[in-house]
Amino acid sequence: MNFNGIISAMVTPMTKDQEVNEAVSRQLTDHLIRSGIHGIFILGTNGEFHVLTPEEKVTLARCVVDEVKGRVPVIVGTGANSTKETIEMSLKMEEEGVDALSVITPYFIAPTQKEIVQHYERIAVSTILPILIYNIPSRTGVDLEEETVAELAKIPNIAGIKDSSGRFENIKQYIKVTQKEDFSVLAGTDSLILSTLQAGGTGAIASTSNMLPELVVSIYNSWKEGNEEEARRAQDNLQPLRDTFGYGTLPSVLKKAVELYGIPVGPPRAPVSELNGEALEKVKEMVAYYKGVSAEGVFRG
Repeated sequence: MNFNGIISAMVTPMTKDQEVNEAVSRQLTDHLIRSGIHGIFILGTNGEFHVLTPEEKVTLARCVVDEVKGRVPVIVGTGANSTKETIEMSLKMEEEGVDALSVITPYFIAPTQKEIVQHYERIAVSTILPILIYNIPSRTGVDLEEETVAELAKIPNIAGIKDSSGRFENIKQYIKVTQKEDFSVLAGTDSLILSTLQAGGTGAIASTSNMLPELVVSIYNSWKEGNEEEARRAQDNLQPLRDTFGYGTLPSVLKKAVELYGIPVGPPRAPVSELNGEALEKVKEMVAYYKGVSAEGVFRG
């Protein structure tokens, strides 16, 4: 499997009682696909995988797979802090009919690069599904070295990497050391989508697509069509949304923005709180801006 295009890092809709909202999960999934998204990625960082039970994860995956109905690939985060738990969840997701797995590096314990390679090797041989490595050192305390990625890229069903380090140098080096392999390098930081494509990457797993799927997809489509000026304009138009992310704990800002824009994805799960006060007003201003420019035909979000 090749990971290409814009894959939406979908938030996990919840009810006011903080239970997974299956009805809105279906609504959001269908909306994203109809907006041109090339794939759905659930149970990532913005999907709050770290606060969901194993049962909730399987239920959400079953719901999304059923709603997608083969229209786009479904990639599911199964990474945990132990190899054993990761394998167990990966096998459950394989049974649910997902198309690929995303496996975050172990966190909290900061394993060595050799231990990380062994971790992924054991997971890879346990499943028939393609695996996407997920590097997000700001959350895990572990940064994948280019030599490690080069070694992992030789494993047949390790098919790519999502880099959310925010360091473009990381992405460039991953592309360089894996160019002889059938391996995808995707941006996990939405400000680097176009830069990643220009450097030889294959796309992005983008959280901003929850609110502005058509705009984010237009970055990729314009670039593929050779219109880099339009791609750059679309990339720049994401910044007002990204500028608000610091107003709350992840993913409170994004979930509120999506809700204000029209999909009732509900609150984050505690201990993360919903936005209020000045932070909420700033997000409301940002959403009003996008609704305004969309109504004027500047872009469709």
